[in-house]
Amino acid sequence: MTEVSSIALPQRPVRRVALGVEYDGSQYHGWQIQRKPPVPTVQAELEQALEKIANHPVSVVCAGRTDAGVHGTCQVVHFETTVDRPYKAWIRGTNTQMDPSVRVVWAKDVADDFHARFSATARRYRYVIANTAVQPGIFHKGLTWHAFPLDAERMHRAAQYLVGEQDFTSFRALACQSNTPFREVKKVQVSRRGDLVIVDIQANAFLLHMVRNIVGSLLFVGDGRREPEWIESLMALKDRSQAAATAAPNGLYLVAVDYPAAYEIPEHPLGPCFFVD
Repeated sequence: MTEVSSIALPQRPVRRVALGVEYDGSQYHGWQIQRKPPVPTVQAELEQALEKIANHPVSVVCAGRTDAGVHGTCQVVHFETTVDRPYKAWIRGTNTQMDPSVRVVWAKDVADDFHARFSATARRYRYVIANTAVQPGIFHKGLTWHAFPLDAERMHRAAQYLVGEQDFTSFRALACQSNTPFREVKKVQVSRRGDLVIVDIQANAFLLHMVRNIVGSLLFVGDGRREPEWIESLMALKDRSQAAATAAPNGLYLVAVDYPAAYEIPEHPLGPCFFVD
């Protein structure tokens, strides 16, 4: 009986691909996949679309997991694949398989040591508040509404107490699983554009609900219920119960993630799209 020898087929090289992703988070239960019970998430929407283009299971790693109702104009993810697809397939092809609320805006091959989360040096969020007498009907899922007049300059002065590497226990959600409450806020600015008040904050990383908890307290300063120095005292107290309630998620956007220049990660307009930088 003739012995048939098996020939090992060459394995295809593994590619690491990075994507820039934009999404309206209002209809999703946050970024991260939740299986018990299964609910709509941005990660699930993206992975099921990528799998159709790749023809194999895909697991993506993101720069920062956003909460339910929070949006992203420049989320960065990476995944691994053995298939060779042009960038337009990862962009246009993936987009045809997703709900219009999620879009891939760029794609590129990256080095094997690139990691969407651990290679990032900073994240930047914007929180947008409609400071109007009546809650807006347009973009109401993309704005937080505050009816009482806000003094953006007072809020900006108060926010400067947050800058630097500090203990952010007073603005940390009780469910936060981080090993340390210390984070480094690199810069924070509060400004007004017509009826919109924008809190723009950049840090090396953020604790669970940290931005929303900060904004909740800044609103107390902006409408006169507290003085700007109150934020400094909250930082010193290291007590979440002494700060204001968590602000709503619908005004929050992940707008930028910074990486070392060597990775050549594309830049994308900060957004959100209803105002121009």
